[in-house]
Amino acid sequence: MRSSKDFFRPLAVGAPQPVTEIPARPSRAIHFFDPSNEKMAAKIPQMVGTVDVLLGNLEDAVKADNKEAARAGLVRIAKETDFGPTQLWTRINALDSPWVLDDLTTLVAEIGDKLDVIMVPKVQGAEDIHYIDRILAQLEAKAGLTRPILVHAILETARGVANVEEICGASPRMQGLSLGPADLAADRRMKTTRVGGGHPGYLVREDPNPDQPEARRPTYQQDLWHYTISRMVDACAMHGIYPYYGPFGDIADVTACEDQFRNAFLLGCVGTWSLHPKQIEIANRVFAPSVEDITHARRVVAAMGDGTGAVMLDGKMEDDASLKQCLVMVELADQLAAIDPVLKAQYDAIQIEAHA
Repeated sequence: MRSSKDFFRPLAVGAPQPVTEIPARPSRAIHFFDPSNEKMAAKIPQMVGTVDVLLGNLEDAVKADNKEAARAGLVRIAKETDFGPTQLWTRINALDSPWVLDDLTTLVAEIGDKLDVIMVPKVQGAEDIHYIDRILAQLEAKAGLTRPILVHAILETARGVANVEEICGASPRMQGLSLGPADLAADRRMKTTRVGGGHPGYLVREDPNPDQPEARRPTYQQDLWHYTISRMVDACAMHGIYPYYGPFGDIADVTACEDQFRNAFLLGCVGTWSLHPKQIEIANRVFAPSVEDITHARRVVAAMGDGTGAVMLDGKMEDDASLKQCLVMVELADQLAAIDPVLKAQYDAIQIEAHA
């Protein structure tokens, strides 16, 4: 067992000091791109500022014979691009793959000063994070980096879900978790071939009408991922890191995509993956509090004063618990307004109206 006194000490001589708190940077959409795809790579500079996170993907969506080209392409893109307010992440290959060591040694040495987060797929337990933690410290020291690169784990196995709390607390580098529904479904032997979203067979049915027992009984589709997202959110909140929904594979079904994103947002997720530019707009909209929510939240904050007692607003009781909920929304709105001019204008208008 590692002593708590050593937890925030560098794991290698000369490595940067570990962070004691993960910065709250907006990351509504993590947009994946294949750095080996020249057409896709050419669009990256113009996407800066339109998406919170750009992620150079080196793993599953990249064919085996393109792995080295993808890694080299990411290095070139990072060196040639000023990312401004947009974060640069990468998803490395799985820890049991023949490419992961070259991913780490190349990326940290070449572009470690530009990489914000390394996403690690198929994390099974704390031991996977410990491995990444140690090797990153060694590579950061060798490269002379002054800040640590953060780590993001993907929950894609039943074992990973079972160990989610220890994964979240395995290292000060832990930035967050994403749900990997496709691999997780396969590992659990779930009977779905969809990448995220619901399933028409996973439903509840209304009780029969005693007066019309043969009448059609309405059904309601349920969310296959409710339990896993909720558990992930709790584990992340416990350790001060951030939960994300993962991919939604049906690019054409923007309605179901928005529904899945909103479910995750309401449960506590701060963002999601984007597999196509049309999903960026959905994520940016869904993972930002609505004007109506912020209007109400600011009214509660103003009415509660020092946060004690209770007040009545529009016939509803608001107390200290209500205030805490509202402060979560207001804080998120402030963070988003700092990087999104459109949201800033909308939220500032609320403020003007509230004090008019």
